[in-house]
Amino acid sequence: MTSASILGPEGARLGRDEAAFFRDADPWGFILFARNVESPAQLLRLTADLRDAVGREAPILIDQEGGRVQRMRPPHWHAYLPALDQMRRARDPLRAQWLRHRLIAAELHEVGIDVNCAPLADLVEPQTHHILRNRLYGDTVDGVVAAARAAAEGLLAGGVLPVLKHIPGYGRASVDSHKALPRVSVPLEDLRDRDFAPFAALNDMAMGMTAHIVLDAVDPERPATTSATAMRMIREEIGFDGLVMTDDLSMEALSGEIDARAAASIAAGCDVVLHCNGDRDEMEAVVAACGVMGAEAIRRAEAALAQRRAPDAADLEALRDELGALTGEDA
Repeated sequence: MTSASILGPEGARLGRDEAAFFRDADPWGFILFARNVESPAQLLRLTADLRDAVGREAPILIDQEGGRVQRMRPPHWHAYLPALDQMRRARDPLRAQWLRHRLIAAELHEVGIDVNCAPLADLVEPQTHHILRNRLYGDTVDGVVAAARAAAEGLLAGGVLPVLKHIPGYGRASVDSHKALPRVSVPLEDLRDRDFAPFAALNDMAMGMTAHIVLDAVDPERPATTSATAMRMIREEIGFDGLVMTDDLSMEALSGEIDARAAASIAAGCDVVLHCNGDRDEMEAVVAACGVMGAEAIRRAEAALAQRRAPDAADLEALRDELGALTGEDA
C-alpha cells in the first residue's frame, strides 16, 4: 500500500541504502530541492532511480516557480524574473505567463520531473511578507485567477502537472511561515471575498498545497494544514476536490514533533503529507505516522496522474524569443 507521503531524497545521487528505504516506505511521490540538482544528466538519472526504487512511475515534484524559488538554475537552466516583476513589466502579461511556464515545463520534462509546485493564487496585500510578495501574480482576484490559469495551462502543455498553492490563501501573512506561524484576524466575509475567491475559481485543478496559516475566523486554534474545520471549508465551500498535499511539514510554522504534524495533517483531511529535508529519521517517523493513502486520496491521486501526457509540439527557441520580446529580458 502506498504511503500518504511525498519525501525528499538526501542528495544528488540515490545510494543503495536510501533506495531500499524508499522501496519499503513506498511514498506516493518525491520532491527535489537544490541539494538534489547538479546537471541535466545527473538529474535524469536521479529521477529514474527514484522511480526504480518504488517500481512505478511515481510523480516527482519540484518548486520551479522562477525568480527566487527556483531549484534548477544557470548554467544549465534559465533564470526567470520574479513572477510579480514579470506580470508588471510584460506587454502581454497572460501570454508571458503561459510562455514562462511552458518553457519551465520543457526543462522539467527533459529531466524526468512531472509535477511543478505552481501556480500561486495568493493575493498581494499591503502586509504580504517579502519572502512571498514577488512570487505572486497581483492584487486583484480576477487578475490572479487569469494568471494562475495561464501558468497551469502552460505547464500542462509541456507535460507537467501543476499544484495550486497555498490553499486557502497566504497573501495576508506578515511573517514567514518557514520561521513562524502566521495569524490572520479579519472577518470571514473578507476572507471569502478575497483570500478564498481565487481558489474557488480554480477549484477544478487536480492538485493543491495547503497554507500553514491560522485564520481566526475559521479556526483560531490550528493552522489550516492541521485544521479539520479549515479542510472541510476547502472541500465544501471553496469546492476543491483535487489531491491536497501539505506544505512542508518541516517548516517552523507547525509545532510538535514531526510525526505528530504528519498525523494531525492526515486527520484534518489532507490526502498526503510533504516532507522535504531528506532527514532519514524524520522520514521514517512521517511514514509511520501518516499511514497509507485512503480511498478518497487514491481517487484524487489517480485523477491527477491521469492528466499526465506527452508535451505538445513546440518550437522552444521561438517561445523563448517571444517571452524575451514581451518582457525585455533574454529568455
